[in-house]
Amino acid sequence: MIYASWRLWLAELLGSFMLVFAGTGAIIINDVSQGTITHVGIAATFGLIVCTVIYTYGDVSGAHINPAVTFAFWLAKRFPTQQLLPYIISQLLGACLASFVLLTFFPQHPTLGATLPANSTLVAFILEIILSWWLMTVIFGVSEGAKEKGLVAGIVVGGVVALEAMFAGPISGASMNPARSFGPALMSGNLASLWPYIAGPLIGTSIAVFSCRWVQGDKCCQSDPLPSSPLDPPQ
Repeated sequence: MIYASWRLWLAELLGSFMLVFAGTGAIIINDVSQGTITHVGIAATFGLIVCTVIYTYGDVSGAHINPAVTFAFWLAKRFPTQQLLPYIISQLLGACLASFVLLTFFPQHPTLGATLPANSTLVAFILEIILSWWLMTVIFGVSEGAKEKGLVAGIVVGGVVALEAMFAGPISGASMNPARSFGPALMSGNLASLWPYIAGPLIGTSIAVFSCRWVQGDKCCQSDPLPSSPLDPPQ
């Protein structure tokens, strides 16, 4: 049992490392290369890495790689309470490790790809709530229903991440993920504006639980064994 749990936690740590290393790495390299990657390329990188991680670790841990997603699955009674804190810790550690590695590569970069409000912190906070609600609603949608939906879940979830990052990234950074924001903020020292990227996604994914219940009924909150993954076929 302990060995099985360690496999889940390690998968979340490695998946979160991949996400932050690739996504924020694209931001950093875009800055140091005078815009070679472009904003569209950064958004695509985030979407592609999410898709990659889901197909790599989805059958191990569910590939949440996001504390707000794990919290929403728990709130929907689709995730065991005893795994909630270990998952979140693993995700945060993976994100911090990725940002630490990037710091050693690019020690002069001022933000390490941290999410920072473009103008208003309040606007960024509200936008993060909406984006996270949208993302979690899609995750709930592809983690239930016909088996064929599960087969393309990685593409769908990754596509939504890329879409949201493409249009909302210039305003809020389109984090939708406390771990993705926490790692670079901690390693770069940009902690003052971190709170919208912790609270916003947690509120947004929680709202998604209730909106999903209203639309899908009890189907949204059916209890599943680990892994609670978009790739799992329905029981």
